[in-house]
Amino acid sequence: MSAPIQSVRGMNDILPEETPLWQRVEEAVRGVLAAYGYQEIRTPVLERTELFARSIGAVTDIVEKEMYTFTDRNGDSLSLRPEGTAGCVRACLQHGLLRGQSHRLWYQGPMFRHERPQKGRYRQFHQIGVEVFGIPGPDVDAELILMCARVWRTLGLVEDLRLEINTLGDAEARRRHRADLVAYFRAHEAELDADSRRRLETNPLRILDSKNPEMAEVIAGAPSLLDYLDAEAKAHFEGFRKRLDEAGVRYTVNPRLVRGLDYYNRTVFEWITDRLGAQGTVCAGGRYDGLVEQLGGRPTPAVGFALGLERIVALLEGERGTAAAARAPHAYLAAVGEGPERAALGLAERLRDAVPGLRLAANCGGGSFKAQLKRADRSGAAVALILGEDELAAGRITLKWLREAGRGQETLDLEAAAAALRTLVEAGSRPAG
Repeated sequence: MSAPIQSVRGMNDILPEETPLWQRVEEAVRGVLAAYGYQEIRTPVLERTELFARSIGAVTDIVEKEMYTFTDRNGDSLSLRPEGTAGCVRACLQHGLLRGQSHRLWYQGPMFRHERPQKGRYRQFHQIGVEVFGIPGPDVDAELILMCARVWRTLGLVEDLRLEINTLGDAEARRRHRADLVAYFRAHEAELDADSRRRLETNPLRILDSKNPEMAEVIAGAPSLLDYLDAEAKAHFEGFRKRLDEAGVRYTVNPRLVRGLDYYNRTVFEWITDRLGAQGTVCAGGRYDGLVEQLGGRPTPAVGFALGLERIVALLEGERGTAAAARAPHAYLAAVGEGPERAALGLAERLRDAVPGLRLAANCGGGSFKAQLKRADRSGAAVALILGEDELAAGRITLKWLREAGRGQETLDLEAAAAALRTLVEAGSRPAG
């Protein structure tokens, strides 16, 4: 017998016992996005490699070392998307969405980077991304922060996350800062690790983001970009901060906070947790006003962020059982006897029609009455619906309550059974408290 095939390292299966928690997170985020008027866009996971080389930057770690890139049968170089912003911009340009219009968009799906897998960092990972086009002011930057904060409140994660913000200014400020930064780090080159010495030639701003504790002192002494901002960039950052202050959002200005992608400017931010070790950034984003033009469009202000779903799910891991219970069937239909077995699926359809929102699992594959009740219990259902020969002949059904102590079973006509199930569904849909 041949050996079983395993999944690709760093590309993980999400099993049925895990998906309820994922669904809870996804539904919470989608609900908040809808409340703020954001619309969904869906883009391919595969794009032309040129898109990422032009947007992310040809000399970034992602393009140089981390992308899954191949040549297809037509000789085109294609890559699995390592992030979602570039594809979203490409789609908006291709379909004419940015012609004098503003858009608030979001998307969801897998991203791919060939990194060394570790907890919280995988080769296939999942994000929900948000992008806003055509709004230049700091007000929409602040709206994104408030939207994130509402997601954390919805999920009960407020105490687990802190917000750090910074501004990268505009191109001229970054050019002047880069020159001084390179000069500073060259004077301290002996204190840099190998990765930072390589970045000194390609993307020196990323050195500020190094997590190497042996470099903390030399990084602390580096020139701060905040000292290079022009009046307009300063006003934008101050406007952003004032709106957060007015809304009561707590944050820290971190002048060493940068982003790993070349297209960012002005506002950048990260929501960070201390509960996940080195992979503590749960949500990150910022403004990228030059990217649309860089990809062939007209100059268009833009800002966005991405949530890392694996990391949010990890923060909520203790709630897996609760989430699974909330997704369990309300009822499990057991059919005993040849006639009831033939009638069971039709009865299940009538009950689903009569009780909107009912989660009803119907037994398939036969089995004894005892075996079917065991399946009903393992399913997590609140009630087993029993259809035997007597019930079928009388047009009735027996409800056996599986989770309520002291409540045994009752045989009801179908209308009364539907009413009992409707009460069960409505009780489960009411907010707690």
